[in-house]
Parts: sequence; structure tokens; C-alpha cells
Amino acid sequence: METEKLLQELQYKAVRSSGAGGQNVNKVSSKVVLSFDLNNSKALSDEEKELIVLKLSSRLTSENILILNCDEDRSQLKNKAIVTKRFLELLKNALIIPKIRKATKIPKSVIRKRIKDKKNVSEIKSNRKKPDLG
Repeated sequence: METEKLLQELQYKAVRSSGAGGQNVNKVSSKVVLSFDLNNSKALSDEEKELIVLKLSSRLTSENILILNCDEDRSQLKNKAIVTKRFLELLKNALIIPKIRKATKIPKSVIRKRIKDKKNVSEIKSNRKKPDLG
């Protein structure tokens, strides 16, 4: 993943933010919408693209475009920085390949200890019963 190339491929659009804010909301476009076209990206290899499609399938459009929004701040510049950081973090996490779990055998000593403890508990419980005088 080449971060510099990735940042050049991003497209930003400023739109009016929704919610409270009075007249400022109506006249200032502080919300930033980031879009990234995964199919046409030259910064990612084919394997990386496949991994991202697999991991982020719910966040991609049908044309494999990733869209992220940010309207946390009243400053457009800060929103742009936040959404860019969020995008890079998202890609970094999507490209992590999980380690394959190796099945391990339970040691014989652990099995023996468990059976011994079970017998001990069983004996304690049997000693609680009233004696059978028959």
C-alpha cells in the first residue's frame, strides 16, 4: 500500500452539513465526503484490492467505490483531515491478514488432573449423603 499515491487518488467534496447550527449550517459547506474508486486505483495491487473487497464489502458501493463522510467539526479543513485519517486506518485494518490458528493437543497431564479433580469432587459429594444402614 503506497500512502502517497493513495492520497492522490482520493476525491473530496464539500457539502452542507445537516443538524443544528443555525444560519451557519445554511451557508457553510463544512461536511466533507471522501470517495475512493477501488477498481481504478493504481496504488494497490490486485491481491490488496481483493482483500479490501472481501473485508469491506458492506461499505463499498456496487461499483466498488468507498464513500466516507465527516461533519464532526465546523471547519472543513479539520473534517478533511479526520476523514482522510479514518480512510487510511480503515484500509490498514482491511489489509491485515489474520494468522492461521494451529490446533493443539491437550496435554495428558491436564487430562489426568481434570479426571482426578472430578473424582475428588465426586467423593466429597458422596460423603455428604446419609449412610445406608440397610
